[in-house]
Amino acid sequence: MPRSSRGDHSDRAAGAVSPNGRPVLAARFAVPAVPKTYVGRARLTDRLTAALNTPLTLVNGPAGAGKTLLVADWITPHRTPWPVVWLTVETDDNAPGVFWAYVIDAFAHHGLPLPADIGRPARPGEVDRMLLVRLAAHLNGLAEPVVLVLDEFDRVRAPRISDEIEFVLRHAGAGLRLILVGRTEPLLPLHRYRAAGEVTEIRAADLAFQPGETAVLAERHGLSLTADGVRALTERTEGWAAGLRLCVLTALHADDPEDFLGEFEAGHSTIADFLLAEVLASRSDEVQDLLLRTSVLDRIHPDLANALTGRDDAAQVLAELARDNAFVQPIGHSWYRLHPLFAEILQAHLRVRHPGLEPGLHLAAAHWLSDAGLLAEALSHAARAGDWELAAAQLVDKLAIGRLFTGLDSDRLAELFAHMDATAAGPAVDLVRAARALARNDADRGLDCLRRAERELPADCPPTTRFTWAFLRVLAGRVTGSAELAEAAARDARALEGRIPTEGREDHPELSALLLTGLGTAQLAAGRFEAARVNLSAAARTGDGSLTAFPRHESLGRLALIDFLEGWPSRAEAHGCEALAEAERAGLPPAARSGVGQLVLAGVAVERDDLASARTRLEQVADSPALAQDPVATAELGILRARLRLAQGRPGAALKALGPPEGPAPAAPVPPWMEDRLAWAESAAHLAAGDPQAALKSLRDHESGPEYTVAAARARLALGEHGTALALLDALAPDDPHREAPAFAVRILLTRAQAVDAAGDATAARRLVARALTTARPEHLRRPFLETGPWLPGLLRREPTLAHSHDWLPTALLGASRPAARGAPAAAPVVEQLSDREQQVLERLAQLMSTEEIAADLYLSVNTVKTHLKSIYRKLAATRRGEAVRRARELHLL
Repeated sequence: MPRSSRGDHSDRAAGAVSPNGRPVLAARFAVPAVPKTYVGRARLTDRLTAALNTPLTLVNGPAGAGKTLLVADWITPHRTPWPVVWLTVETDDNAPGVFWAYVIDAFAHHGLPLPADIGRPARPGEVDRMLLVRLAAHLNGLAEPVVLVLDEFDRVRAPRISDEIEFVLRHAGAGLRLILVGRTEPLLPLHRYRAAGEVTEIRAADLAFQPGETAVLAERHGLSLTADGVRALTERTEGWAAGLRLCVLTALHADDPEDFLGEFEAGHSTIADFLLAEVLASRSDEVQDLLLRTSVLDRIHPDLANALTGRDDAAQVLAELARDNAFVQPIGHSWYRLHPLFAEILQAHLRVRHPGLEPGLHLAAAHWLSDAGLLAEALSHAARAGDWELAAAQLVDKLAIGRLFTGLDSDRLAELFAHMDATAAGPAVDLVRAARALARNDADRGLDCLRRAERELPADCPPTTRFTWAFLRVLAGRVTGSAELAEAAARDARALEGRIPTEGREDHPELSALLLTGLGTAQLAAGRFEAARVNLSAAARTGDGSLTAFPRHESLGRLALIDFLEGWPSRAEAHGCEALAEAERAGLPPAARSGVGQLVLAGVAVERDDLASARTRLEQVADSPALAQDPVATAELGILRARLRLAQGRPGAALKALGPPEGPAPAAPVPPWMEDRLAWAESAAHLAAGDPQAALKSLRDHESGPEYTVAAARARLALGEHGTALALLDALAPDDPHREAPAFAVRILLTRAQAVDAAGDATAARRLVARALTTARPEHLRRPFLETGPWLPGLLRREPTLAHSHDWLPTALLGASRPAARGAPAAAPVVEQLSDREQQVLERLAQLMSTEEIAADLYLSVNTVKTHLKSIYRKLAATRRGEAVRRARELHLL
């Protein structure tokens, strides 16, 4: 029969006196009452029950962590099979005689009186060693163990008592299970217990409330919170039990509890009263001063703390505070952090005790962190000190301006400098303002700031400053679409590179990657494809790392676009897939992706007549903010939408898709060569609508290149002017490299075949179609054949042998002679292979299992399954379950 006590034997200690002559306080033997609002947590009480397999258990955490109530709640008959003895320790117990007298009385109080021959200490300052021997021997002989709980054990500081406890515990064998509850680690040789697996430890992190437990706590107090409110409250308090309860109690009196919890000032709350009394007040004036001054830091290094306090013992003080669970936590590599609520309260207290000191502390921290090479943190403190000139100068001098554009810190830095004081001035400030404007594609403001910075730059300014100015001008050329500006600025930047310390360049690989990408993008916009290809290829080859991930992703996407524009679909597809894979590998968020790679893959899908894939990819890039700022990509998006509508037999919708895009226009205009592409697309739409005159009119001011020739020749063929069409094709420059590109070569061959067939030369037409088929087969270019209208099916009916060995052609062309199994269009390749777990989810998806059923079958959470589903949809270019399963079957994944 389990036995435990909650004070039902209190009369046994009545009248007893401890060795120091004071009455024994029976209340110290009582198990604390657990309030009705207490939230029992099985994950912790189960650990305590399991802990009975080890002789020693530590429940260790800061004040208010819920240590005592956890153990008190656990002491119930169904959880504790053995008798429990409870003693709450006091500071007077540092006298060994007093401590052991209370332990012996605690056994008696809980109905387990020890044999009289064990004895009782006679003097407060010592205990007979034989008493401890007899006590250990008695416990070792018990039929079932006794669980001894010593609460508030951190009050025992006497090493001698710890030695004596360790002696009894070691010799009591299986007869004693000791649970020590306290804020600090006991002075026992814990390393031995840990090495032997004989200790169970429940620490502050274990005691912290999880969101679900916070929700229950709030409900027990009559407070209803949304899931977001629960999560925010848990995060702000980091699950600290007392902080949670005090927050909830205070919020009960607020008009809008959820808003209150999101905005309340911890420095002026009951939490502040608790922490100041329980944690700060118990420390010396010197330690309090260190805590107050370092409260302005996000993380604390002992040397930084010494710099802020003018002392030299911060390492020792911080270690002691961490050991005492005084809301100071070690975070590795000699760094510490304050609990965020404690830091907030200390900052409020700092402003009261030392008005005006805070900015100076931030400034000192900024200089120390900068000297230590921790630029991001240095900038944050310089900003909090209000010294924007220092913050901007640090960013420029350290060659870190590129981090406003890329890397994990880019959003944080952009947000930091968004608050830059309007009165701040100087060349560094203007360079930072220019960078922020260019990052937002605000070309006018960016150029204004660059011009002002140029006027302010002294002749002897550091090369890093002048290099930053040149670097930003390259990016300005990109935003404005001015290849001349970008190329001139790039020459200036390269001339300065030799004057910049090698380590500076090596520490900032993003500068070179961004410069090459910006230069290549400006050259692409200007139609200088070969120069753009050289620079974008160099950018794509920059080293791995988060700082260069975005320029690598962007340059690969633009290389894909160049390949596509030059008529090489497979090359374009390879670069497009690389761009997407790079974004996935680097974990770039959707808003940070350029969308160009996806756009090119849509174009390749149109060429191959995989209209479902093309539509899905175009929908995915339609809302891309980066794409909307790119005039070339925006125009190509309109063209591909139009081509998709044409493929669906909707020429009216195609013409509409070529109209001005919705939303704000990009900073740069659509370049002339892109206007040509728009005209060719418009011409094709008019021709499909049966209006060859309108098709010719669209081409009137765009008379160059193979695209124009093919479009004009087709319009002439539609008018019955096959001679004129042939003349146009004959006029194509024989050395035009575009003639060899598959997408152009196939269209030229087919248009010529149609013209010579109309002229009555069926043999020549047959030969030209055969060449077109041979050229198109490696790329699976189906769209050019479908664009010829009813002429080609007629020819293939007359010459069925032409289509032999070309079962990749669409059914509409092959007709009834085509094997049914080969009728479906080839599936687009998978950009990225499914993971093992995604494959398992896909297989269950094909079995029509619900999300919840898949989660249960695979022992996953529903949210995890949803995440896998999103990834599967993306990789298969699908938007819904049925489509994903169909695509997977096409790709033989099922």
